Amino acid sequence: MANAPHGGVLKDLVARDEHLRDNLKSEANTLVDIILTERQLCDLELIMNGGFSPLEGFMTEADYKGVVDNLRLADGTLFPIPITLDVSREDIERLSLKAGARIALRDPRDEQALAILTVEDVYRPDQVKEAIQVFGADDPAHPAVAYLRNKVKEYYVGGKVQAIQPPTHFDYVALRYTPAELRAHFKKLAWRRVVAFQTRNPMHRAHRELTVRAARQRQANVLIHPVVGLTKPGDVDHYTRVRVYEAIMAKYPNGMGHLALLPLAMRMAGPREAVWHAIIRKNFGATHFIVGRDHAGPGKNSQGKDFYGPYDAQDLVMKYHEELQIEMVPFQQMTYLPSTDEYQPVDEVPKGVQTLDISGTELRRRLKTGAPIPDWFSYDAVVKTLRESYPPRPQQGFVIFLTGLHGSGKETIAKALQVTLNQQGGRSVSLLLGDTIRPDLDTPFSATAEEHSKNLQRLAFVAAELARAGAAVILAPTAHKQAARDAIKDTILHQAGPGGNFFGIHVATPLEHCEANDRKGVYARARKGEIRGVPGVDETFEPVERPQLTVDITKQNIPEIVHSIVLLLETESLL
Repeated sequence: MANAPHGGVLKDLVARDEHLRDNLKSEANTLVDIILTERQLCDLELIMNGGFSPLEGFMTEADYKGVVDNLRLADGTLFPIPITLDVSREDIERLSLKAGARIALRDPRDEQALAILTVEDVYRPDQVKEAIQVFGADDPAHPAVAYLRNKVKEYYVGGKVQAIQPPTHFDYVALRYTPAELRAHFKKLAWRRVVAFQTRNPMHRAHRELTVRAARQRQANVLIHPVVGLTKPGDVDHYTRVRVYEAIMAKYPNGMGHLALLPLAMRMAGPREAVWHAIIRKNFGATHFIVGRDHAGPGKNSQGKDFYGPYDAQDLVMKYHEELQIEMVPFQQMTYLPSTDEYQPVDEVPKGVQTLDISGTELRRRLKTGAPIPDWFSYDAVVKTLRESYPPRPQQGFVIFLTGLHGSGKETIAKALQVTLNQQGGRSVSLLLGDTIRPDLDTPFSATAEEHSKNLQRLAFVAAELARAGAAVILAPTAHKQAARDAIKDTILHQAGPGGNFFGIHVATPLEHCEANDRKGVYARARKGEIRGVPGVDETFEPVERPQLTVDITKQNIPEIVHSIVLLLETESLL
């Protein structure tokens, strides 16, 4: 039989509130609303379908503090990750958020009302403490800390929700199971023991061998339960990954495995995340859960060291084993033995026996360059799928981001680079000059700070879409604030897929030169107070952090600068 849910009762709010659905939907049309972020949408879906049982809403201050400090809800139940609904001071005032208020929560994709939240409290969290306690450090090299710093608003709203309807999905609908549906599936097939495997990466032969071995040792079946919500920036997109999972399921013994997708927004919180993942799989009915080395780790911190130790996640899951009531299966590192054409755990290979391995880095290199990937490492169908989504480097798009003061020469460099790249051929070249999509239709420096920020977001979105399609994109806005530059880079890395190759170039021409050669008189007008918002006069041009290249037209001529950019692209095998 399926494992009991965490807390003893599966909190399937959609089923619980089905008889109220029409009334709730009508009420939602009369309420003020919050358009959810992508992460909040993932969280709400798992709150409503019971994946986050025993939660019935977003955490109140008491629950939040208990989770941050002690990995426990206010009632003492183990829960390691804060599930919060963040709002701004402006939201609080605009929506009159206070205890007792009812708020409609809407899907950001189609603005359908998904649930109604009854506010219990509104509180201001200590987000630095949250970063340190939950993620181990207040270090922006951690993607969840960067998200906390840059995207999470300053207040949280706590309260229970009533479900109107789950989010509508148009992709892989047949593979999306709620906890109740997956439990019913296990019951129908008489699966009494189920080993769940969490992944956010493509699977290869070693993963298949690992999971089959784990199942056979426990006389169990396998649930491949990959995350298709938010994962780590730079991960393979979920469309590609699901095609890979579908291809590899055919390689399992008949009837052993089942594939189901999990709409989770990962936090990459290492040990705490492993406990969270175990709770979620328990709610979906699994009896066993594979925990890997450095499970859900985000990689290196700002000092170049791993955020978490290789076995910290396994140790924390074992610490709470009695409460979790799901058996941990330690991930065994598998290696290929060419002499017997099989995979074995590394620690079981006799001394002196030849082994072969391909690292993740080496796999990515082979995909980028088109180098062969041996069939002992992966299956032909998997490699074919990956190659279709991730073409070799010379066919990938990229974004050249030139930033500098008005008159620094960045637009001249951009135009010259466009000509050079067009001469080389092989891909289309798009040029986006200035701080708007169509600078020829706008008066320079006429936008407010908020409008300027939105214009840069639009530029980044257009650049990401073009790069995703394989184009070379040259961006040349002023972008005088580092936060705006980071946001542009983040958009490219997140949304451009295989074209997420980003190169930040600081055109560091001194202000004195820019002003002395300002034929349009922008600086003169700014100093007279005729226009405002001109970096270098009444706005600070913040230092550019970590550019791949710094150039200066007072020290190099345009052909030299363009050549240095071309060499940078050649070094990255993009030309």
